[in-house]
Amino acid sequence: MPDLKSRTGWMAPVELCRHILQALEARLNVFFGAVNPFYHLGDLGFYFFYIMVITGTVLFFYYEPTVAGSFDQLDYLSREQWYFGGVLRSLHRYAADGMVLTVALHILREMLLGHFRGARWFSWITGVPLLVMVYLSGILGFWLVWNKLGQFIAVRTAEFLDWLPIFASPMARNFLHNSDVTNLLFRLLIVMHISIPLLLLLFMLLHVKRVSKARVMPPASLANGTLVALLLLSLFRPVLSGERADLATASNNVPIDWFYFFPYPLIHSWPMAVLWTLLAGGTLFLLLLPWLSRPPKRAVASVHLEDCSGCGYCVEDCPYEAIVMRERSVQHPRFSYEANVLEDMCVHCGICTGSCPSSNPFRRRISYSAGKETLHSGIEMPQHNIDALRSDILQKLGSLTAAKPILLFGCQHGVALGPFGDDDVAPVSLPCIGMLSPAFIEFALRKGAAGLLVSGCRQGDCYHRLGDQWLRERLSRQRVPLLHRTVDSSRIACCWQAASDTTQMHKEIDRLRIRLHQIIEN
Repeated sequence: MPDLKSRTGWMAPVELCRHILQALEARLNVFFGAVNPFYHLGDLGFYFFYIMVITGTVLFFYYEPTVAGSFDQLDYLSREQWYFGGVLRSLHRYAADGMVLTVALHILREMLLGHFRGARWFSWITGVPLLVMVYLSGILGFWLVWNKLGQFIAVRTAEFLDWLPIFASPMARNFLHNSDVTNLLFRLLIVMHISIPLLLLLFMLLHVKRVSKARVMPPASLANGTLVALLLLSLFRPVLSGERADLATASNNVPIDWFYFFPYPLIHSWPMAVLWTLLAGGTLFLLLLPWLSRPPKRAVASVHLEDCSGCGYCVEDCPYEAIVMRERSVQHPRFSYEANVLEDMCVHCGICTGSCPSSNPFRRRISYSAGKETLHSGIEMPQHNIDALRSDILQKLGSLTAAKPILLFGCQHGVALGPFGDDDVAPVSLPCIGMLSPAFIEFALRKGAAGLLVSGCRQGDCYHRLGDQWLRERLSRQRVPLLHRTVDSSRIACCWQAASDTTQMHKEIDRLRIRLHQIIEN
C-alpha cells in the first residue's frame, strides 16, 4: 500500500487511485501478460476507429437520409439481412461503445500516472478533444436511426443546447410535431457524422505526432480477441431499431446506451446551469492540467561533441522524437553528423544515454576545463551523467560487506529501491531503466558484484514507453549496444513490476541469492 500519510492535499487520493489501478492491472496481467488491455488503451481506441470506418463506409451505401428511410433501411438490415448488414450495424455500434470507453479510460489512466507533465503536454491537450469529438459523432450516429432512442436524444440535446443564448429560437421547437422534422435535417446529420470523424482522424494523428514508434494498432492477439468478442456480441446480441420515432408520443422510457448517454437523464433532474458548469469546468480543467501541476524545471539531455560519432542510435531509441541528427557543427575527419536535442520535447528519461555506444565506464577522457579525469557519454543527462553513475556503482559496491554482493538497478517510477538496501544488496536508482547501458552491467560484475537485479516498470507499461523494452533487447543481445558475449547472463535477474509490487521484488532478490549461491558452489 502506498504511503498516503506522506502525501498532502489532493495527492493522497490520487496515490490511492493509482494504487487501485495498479492492483487491477496486476490481476489482469495473470491472464493477459504484456498484452493487458489497460496497457493498450490508446491503440485499442485506434482499432475501434478502424472498425467503425470500415463498417460505417459499407452502411453509408445502405443508408437513406430521409425521415422515413433513415429508420426503414437500418431496420431492414437488422431484421431481414441480419447475417451481413445486421452484423455490420452491430459491429459499428459496439465499436463506437468500445472507442468511447477506451478513450475515457486512457485519459483517466494517463492522468493518474502523471503522463501529462512537461513535454507530454502536447499529446495531452490534443487527446482531450478526441473524447469530445467521439461523443459528438456518437450522438449524431444514434440520432440518424430516428427511432425512439434517436427521438429521445434529439429532444434532450436540443433542450440542453437551448440554455446557451446563441439561437434565435429554441431548437426544441423543431421537435414538437412530426411535420417539423424534414429530410434536410438527416442530410445535414449524415454530413456532420462523416465530417467529425475526419476531424477526429486529424487530431488522432496530431496526438501521436511527438511520439516515436507510436502504437496505432494493438498486438495481434489482443486485436483478434477484440474482433472475435465484437462479432460474438453482434451475433448473439444484435442491435435493433425498436420503435420508429413519433413526436406525438413521449420517448422517456427507452433503453439508452449508457456509454454515451449516462448524463442525459440528468437534463430534466438538474439545473442546466449546473450541467453546463460541470461540462465546461471539467473540460477546462483537463486542458489546463499540464500547467496546474508543473514539475520542477530540469536540464535536458546534453551532447558532448567530442564523444558523439553521429551514429544515430539515440535518435532511433528516443521515445519522444526529442533528438535529431544534423550536420556536424565542428568538422571531424571521420564523422559527418551530430546529435541535436530538441529541448521542448525532452522528458529527461535518459534513454538516449543507454543507447549511446560511448556510455562505457571502461573508457576515459580528460576534461581539461574541469581539470580532472572525467567520464562522458556522447549524450547524457547533466543531473544523471555516466561519470556519477560509475562513481555510484563503485561506492555502493565498496559499502557491501557480504561475500556475494548484489547490485540493484532500478527505475524511479517502479518499485522504490530504498527499503531493499542490505548488507548484501545496494540500490542504484535511474530516471528510467532504459538509461542503463549493458557496459555498466559488465563493469559492475568485474568490480566485484556477484549478481545484478535489474528492475523496471511492468512489461508493456514503461513510464517512458520504451525503456524496459530497449534494455531487455540489449540484454538478450538483440539491440545495440549489446551485452558483451563474455558476460555471464545467469548472474543477471530482471524484475518488471509497478511501484506497489514490493513483495515480488523481495522474492526476486531471494531467488537471485539462491541462484548465486548455486553458481559459486558449483
